Amino acid sequence: MLEYVGLGSRPLDISFRTRSRARVRIAEFPGRWMAAADQAGLLGDLRSVVRDTVEGGTLDYGVLTGSPERWANAILTVIYADGRAVAFNALSVLPCELRGRTVEVLHLGLAMVHPAYQGRGFSGVLYGLTCFLIFARRQLRPLWVSSVTQVPAVLGLVGENFERVFPNAQPGARRSYDHLALAREVMTRHRAAFGVGAEAGFDEDRFVITNAYTGGSDHLKKRFEEAPQARAEVFNELCRRELDYGRGDDFLQIGQWGLKTTRIYFLRMAPQISPLRLTLQFTFLALESCVAPLLQWLRPQVAMGDLRPWRVSRP
Repeated sequence: MLEYVGLGSRPLDISFRTRSRARVRIAEFPGRWMAAADQAGLLGDLRSVVRDTVEGGTLDYGVLTGSPERWANAILTVIYADGRAVAFNALSVLPCELRGRTVEVLHLGLAMVHPAYQGRGFSGVLYGLTCFLIFARRQLRPLWVSSVTQVPAVLGLVGENFERVFPNAQPGARRSYDHLALAREVMTRHRAAFGVGAEAGFDEDRFVITNAYTGGSDHLKKRFEEAPQARAEVFNELCRRELDYGRGDDFLQIGQWGLKTTRIYFLRMAPQISPLRLTLQFTFLALESCVAPLLQWLRPQVAMGDLRPWRVSRP
């Protein structure tokens, strides 16, 4: 099992209603607390979306394998409409080493929307809502994220909406030491999380994974003409120029979610989810991560189990 360092104090299991009445469920680390029967039901929901969306109807990597290790370190965002699952994103927490310390990278993972429900604004919910809430849980500290894709629309979504993203088609993007160090960690330790086989190469100058579709993600390989295009043509051109679609290349993007991203996301999600509901959830999670620990440590005479197991002897 991957080591979990602490994105939050307790696993999330919350639901939202969008303005279109679709239900969004976020389940954090379900392999650690969810009953086996409920895990099986949730896995069935994910596989039903895959069955109706992917040519061949199956994928065999990450959470879709049902692996206890993957379910123990996954954050699942699932959208339900008309009585069934219609979209999901399976994020993963990837422990990495950066500048001599352990950091968590939140891998944006596999996102999928049933063909009949595409174009309804679900992408923003799938890619951003969980990051929005996890950022609050981290005491508003920048959150490292990663994404692996050959789809121009996804490349553009990450490039336009996250901070310090590389590679990126926007002006000013550059590869820093932190980008390179985290990319090496992700490619060395966590390929299985996003279905890239050991034989795949990695170009450290361009952050391009070569021959990427050999680790269970084979059915996701596309021709450039089949991949959803980005609204900004610069992202389409970047993919066309740098990726070999015949071989099956992907970009590995590394970036951050911070205060700027949070503000932009909140404004963009107002048409989809009630701003009041978003504000309350964000505030409660931020208070839980900031205020509760302070109040607890100001009372040293109280035992707190594993956190502080001793009891102060009374005179």
